[in-house]
Amino acid sequence: MFTKVLILAPHTDDGEFGCGGTMARLLAEGAEVHYAAFSSAEKSLPPGADPGTLVRELRAAMRSLGVRDQWLHVLDYGVRDFPEHRQAILDDLLKLKAAVGPDLVLLPSVNDTHQDHQTLAHEGFRAFKDRTILGYEIPWNNRTFNTESFVLLERAHVDAKVAALQCYQSQLDRFYANENFVRSLAVTRGTQIGASFAEAFEVVRWVIR
Repeated sequence: MFTKVLILAPHTDDGEFGCGGTMARLLAEGAEVHYAAFSSAEKSLPPGADPGTLVRELRAAMRSLGVRDQWLHVLDYGVRDFPEHRQAILDDLLKLKAAVGPDLVLLPSVNDTHQDHQTLAHEGFRAFKDRTILGYEIPWNNRTFNTESFVLLERAHVDAKVAALQCYQSQLDRFYANENFVRSLAVTRGTQIGASFAEAFEVVRWVIR
């Protein structure tokens, strides 16, 4: 159904957590999947780490999934600073819209409580309100989450999501960065619709052309 897809990630690994399995499925089906990370998240690195660590890990994760280098877009907004730069972020989103021309946009849920995620969700809607938009799930940030749309996944898609997330060696000490959690959530969402695995999304806008 979708041939050009744009993933909007506030920080380097948010897209993989929220929709890494869906990315793997879309890529396997021949879609052109672009990934835009709006922060290199240097503030999230351990003390003394190389500032370029997360960008290198992001590139490794994208290659693991099969995202081509030219489909990766990395911007440099500071972590927790997005609300101060709403207009600049909107301008960058409009540039991405013109460059990519997506028919599907995946972005954080509007119910995500992280200020950067909220900003990207709201400005993303402003930029892409004429396209199909789905909000992805970041459970540890979401005040609530409406499971309104599901993407069925095969085990290989979940495996690809796990492999991509394991590229972020600098972040593996995070309480949510573990394989059991990722696989359990995929099983939970699959169980809701009588399938083995799935990812769930909120429908922000659905455009039928």
